[in-house]
Amino acid sequence: MPDLSAYPITHKWPAQHPERLQLYSLPTPNGVKVSIMLEETGLPYEPHLVSFERDKQFSPEFLSLNPNNKIPAILDPNGPDGQPLALFESGAILFYLAEKSGQLIPQDTPGRYETLQWLMWQMGGVGPMFGQVGFFHKFAGKDFEDKRPRDRYIEESKRLLGVLDRRLDGRQWIMGEAYSIADIATFPWVRNLIGFYEAGELVQIERFSNVLRALDAFLSRPAVIRGLGIPQRD
Repeated sequence: MPDLSAYPITHKWPAQHPERLQLYSLPTPNGVKVSIMLEETGLPYEPHLVSFERDKQFSPEFLSLNPNNKIPAILDPNGPDGQPLALFESGAILFYLAEKSGQLIPQDTPGRYETLQWLMWQMGGVGPMFGQVGFFHKFAGKDFEDKRPRDRYIEESKRLLGVLDRRLDGRQWIMGEAYSIADIATFPWVRNLIGFYEAGELVQIERFSNVLRALDAFLSRPAVIRGLGIPQRD
């Protein structure tokens, strides 16, 4: 049985199954990337809710695993060479789990790098820009009288949706016929933009028919349906 006691995070969130991968997360777009990935691959894991309402992400125990105080983070008791491995940043975790499981990433070198290219595109563009739209449209920023910041992020989000729509033209998924970590990274953010952020009309989402088609296919996957609710909120 793996001994994870050297990791302070396991003192605050005890592992009932220390032989399983430990997930510390919240069902946000970045958080569900990893729960969906774990559900898709079938890797055994144990989820732990990191409550933002209670500022658990700022606890010393969580910061010992992720000094950037963001979810998700994982602790894999069966990492490389049989040693535990702690990781944060959703993109890095997706890539690690793809390599660990041998799933959801092409095995040929050019395909792997092309998939990583789209993963980085999501991390550097889609997440930050869509998140800013949410701030300026739904949260505190909506009260700003100057709408130029909001409009700037709306226009950039439209541009990114256009990039994605063109990429999906004639393709089932971002990488073609094969579903991959690029899709798992991207579509939770599209769902959030037009659902939770209620910004579909602002970004004219109906213009992006390929995006909507792929989003519907993504949301119909059983592993996605399960992963969107993990970890369960209090």
